[in-house]
Amino acid sequence: MNVFKEVADIQTADMLQLPVPKAYFHNVSVPPSEFQRDMVADLARRAEQVRAKQVEPHEDNMLTITNDGRKLALDQRLANPMLPDDEGSKVSACADNVYRYWEEHQEQRLTQLVFCDLSIPKQDGSFNVYDELRRKLMEKGIPPEEITYIHDANTEIKKKELFAKVRNGQVRILLGSTFKMGAGTNVQTKLIALHDLDCPWRPRDLEQRSGRIIRQGNQNSDVHIFRYVTENTLDAYLYQTLENKQRFISQIMTSKSPVRSAEDIDETALSYAEVKALATGNPYIKEKMDLDIQVSKLKLLKANHLSQRYALEDRLLKMLPQQIKSTEERIVGYEQDAALFLRSKANVQEESEESKFPGMVIKDFTYTERTAAGAALMDACKGMTSLDPQEIGSYRGFSLWLSFDSFGKEYKATLRGALGHMVTLGADASGNISRINNALSDLPAKLAYCREQLVTLRQQMETAKEQIAAPFEKEQELQTKAARLAEPNTLLNMDKRENEAVDSVPDEEPEAPERRAMGRER
Repeated sequence: MNVFKEVADIQTADMLQLPVPKAYFHNVSVPPSEFQRDMVADLARRAEQVRAKQVEPHEDNMLTITNDGRKLALDQRLANPMLPDDEGSKVSACADNVYRYWEEHQEQRLTQLVFCDLSIPKQDGSFNVYDELRRKLMEKGIPPEEITYIHDANTEIKKKELFAKVRNGQVRILLGSTFKMGAGTNVQTKLIALHDLDCPWRPRDLEQRSGRIIRQGNQNSDVHIFRYVTENTLDAYLYQTLENKQRFISQIMTSKSPVRSAEDIDETALSYAEVKALATGNPYIKEKMDLDIQVSKLKLLKANHLSQRYALEDRLLKMLPQQIKSTEERIVGYEQDAALFLRSKANVQEESEESKFPGMVIKDFTYTERTAAGAALMDACKGMTSLDPQEIGSYRGFSLWLSFDSFGKEYKATLRGALGHMVTLGADASGNISRINNALSDLPAKLAYCREQLVTLRQQMETAKEQIAAPFEKEQELQTKAARLAEPNTLLNMDKRENEAVDSVPDEEPEAPERRAMGRER
């Protein structure tokens, strides 16, 4: 992962801290009808037949069973349009919530989005969830002109007109699929609620949905996202599968480095055992989901612990020894240079201000006056013909070098003893001598700082040794729960996939996009 981070610049929402509304998530769980219970049981029977190879793959397979299970979880009439309307279904629960928010925010004319990738509206008169939800909303009293499908806007011009109506509250309820109402749908101005009627296969689709309302430009500080699940159907497992996929993605697309490697989980069909467990209401399926989450969190904590330990090991074996050695060498150098400065200072007579100046050698000529030495130093700067450092003389026992910093466009003087001590020169000749003297006067303080730094580095080395030796504090809990997780996995036979290789078909066929004019929406 660290190699990937060297070439990838990742900026996540938590890093950017954009001014977006706070989202409150509501999971709406509804019980299945008797028809749905029976048909989920039939899915288990079909899965058994597929497993036993009693049917040909073109007749029935696990992908078909999975898709049928998704439709059944959405509305039983998608399995058979002759079945009655279930007042306790997801569609009815969604209609109740949509109407409640529509009524509560009539004065502000706040808007809502409803996402559904399955059962999109068609012109053949067949049953679909879009028309059914619209019918329920109209029965509650919502004007039909305030309810619109994204599918009705089949050109870019119509889309822009529709989006404008949603932004100003003229259209208050917009229904659509992730493909048509995901990226590029900028209608967030008055959005107060978003409803996910079904669960998509890809984490990015769910993120695109949420991104329509958790977005800059939304005038509401708080927004609500509803996700609807039919109990004892494929809904719960679909969201669990989505979480597994997102967990893999998050291991890479993160501002941190929680793991050293990542494993992909990306199946679009359930195994026969998973379908059977869901159909029979097997308690192991829920236990597996709970343990999956707990074990994943513990593994992430352990990965962070190991990542920190690896960093400490690198620091202990490489960085700290190098820093300690470098600091020890600097201490020796500062000791020698500070002693040299103090000896030169002791030799200076203290009778008058001029006599305090020990003399400076520039270009083989000794200047005994401070002002003259400063002027000669300025002349030496002007006479430089190369950017390379040049030795021009000596001062207080230190060799004196000049250089030009082309980046800062400044002349620099360096006093070289055991170490080099650089001083930036200015336009004041006498002031430059003061700067040089101040740099030498600071040597005892720098020596003291290096000694303190050496003590700190040695303490850090001891602390690093202790932290490296410390075990992961929740290791026992992780091992216990991981072992417990193996039991439902074994009982449900989820470690073995016995599905045929089948091609995945998207929920909604993408249309050829109309050629866009200048300025694409995001």
